[in-house]
Amino acid sequence: MTSRRSPSAPHESPLGASLLGWYDRHARVLPWRAARGVRQDPYRVWLSEIMLQQTTVATVGPYFMRFLTQWPDVAALAAAPREELLRAWAGLGYYTRARNLHACAQIIVADHGGRFPDNEAALRALPGIGPYTAAAIAAIAFDRRSAAVDGNVERVIARMAAIETPLPQAKHAIRAVVEGLMPSTRPGDFAQAIMDLGAGVCTPRAPACGFCPWQAACRAAAQGEQARFPVKPARRKRPARHGVAFVLINPQGEVWLTRRPERGLLAGMVQVPTTSWTAQGPDLAEIAKFRPRGRRWRRLADPIRHVFTHFELDLAVEIAHAARSPQGEGVWWPLSQISQAGLPTVFLKAVEAAVPSDKAMQGG
Repeated sequence: MTSRRSPSAPHESPLGASLLGWYDRHARVLPWRAARGVRQDPYRVWLSEIMLQQTTVATVGPYFMRFLTQWPDVAALAAAPREELLRAWAGLGYYTRARNLHACAQIIVADHGGRFPDNEAALRALPGIGPYTAAAIAAIAFDRRSAAVDGNVERVIARMAAIETPLPQAKHAIRAVVEGLMPSTRPGDFAQAIMDLGAGVCTPRAPACGFCPWQAACRAAAQGEQARFPVKPARRKRPARHGVAFVLINPQGEVWLTRRPERGLLAGMVQVPTTSWTAQGPDLAEIAKFRPRGRRWRRLADPIRHVFTHFELDLAVEIAHAARSPQGEGVWWPLSQISQAGLPTVFLKAVEAAVPSDKAMQGG
């Protein structure tokens, strides 16, 4: 690690020192976080940061440990078949992250000798690494003075400085405040400390201000308006889309799975056959085009609903049986092992909705 010169030098904010003192006493124990005084492993930092995008710490923990067991370093991950990685990713959502994870690992091995770049600019040139992730890796893994601003940090700083500008327009002002508070030593610990402060103390609802090392400097707390910050724009209603999914089952208790196109939403992922998803929904001709050959197709009474980032999907589910494989590429997969197929959650919901109906249809 870097030297431990006091971060409370005259030209630095005393708030940085107080936060580091709080962090030394209250830092979370996380599987990707090294003990104090031990250098962080860039591979673990990178892997955890990619997994944590749009996903909670509680969800990521088990996935992270399974990935480490299966692929203990970036070379092992780069050499893994992409399908195997995507299957291991199932349940974390946002599958573009998994494809970028694989591509990034291969570039690091091929172009960087298996070593991660140690600065924001070089990190941002890699697939799947945006401004926040690059700053987080640079700070945490390499102790660079990089302002890593995630949702937790936005909330802490917006409250402390009572920033009235709504997000995302406030991001620049928040970053400037973080840069002004950052100490010259232990910037990696500082980055993690603000994240921990937001995750455990300065929470979205009912923040525990009495335990906050920055309470005396917090303008929102002084005004009693913590809940008002960060200011957010009016929420737009997600548009609705509609489609039909087809669950085809053979006498061996297997479901027919195909693969999505290599471009677009959930690109390259395993699926049950489905129509396109549009605002109007598919017409009869499109349903006939995508419905596999089977007997007695029957639609379930209620569609499944799945919320994506930019739209809500109502997906009708149809179920049928077939003794032979339909035309086109696909594979029969045992229903008893469906959780291991690597299906995105929306298609797993479709199968799980159909299977009880299928049992009823068979009288069992």
